[in-house]
Amino acid sequence: MGQFSFAVITMSDSGAQGLRQDTSGEALKNLLNGHGYEQCFYKIVPDQVESIVETVLAAIEEKGADLVLTTGGTGVSPTDVTPEAMDLVFEKEVPGMAEAMRAASMAITPKAVISRGRAGIRKQSLIINLPGSRKGALENIEVLLPALDHALDKIKGSTEDCAES
Repeated sequence: MGQFSFAVITMSDSGAQGLRQDTSGEALKNLLNGHGYEQCFYKIVPDQVESIVETVLAAIEEKGADLVLTTGGTGVSPTDVTPEAMDLVFEKEVPGMAEAMRAASMAITPKAVISRGRAGIRKQSLIINLPGSRKGALENIEVLLPALDHALDKIKGSTEDCAES
């Protein structure tokens, strides 16, 4: 790993107001930096579709993030609107990633069934929606880590075979 840049965007009304520490965003930054990815963008935004869309697009189009990790807003609370924002961001969905995260989470907690996190592509960037809790965000991204480099290579046009040797 290591040739890719990443952004972390945290959805939190109280975090955006400076009233709550962003433990999930910090944990994701530390994890990805530790795996050789290069951080290019980080922001906390309120749980509002327009803010989320604008910030994800800025991470991709202005900062050139290869990988955008969002944390928060994936549940069923009235303010959880991250999946709806992705309707305005994704050009292609990658349902297997979301399915893998939910399946792994189900082995830990039955509450995983209410996660609405998604994964998708815009241009040559992969966007992954993670839960807002530090524990949930880390458990979910760790499920995908073994496939991230290959996914990013393929998104960027690699013709390398997907089968393992």
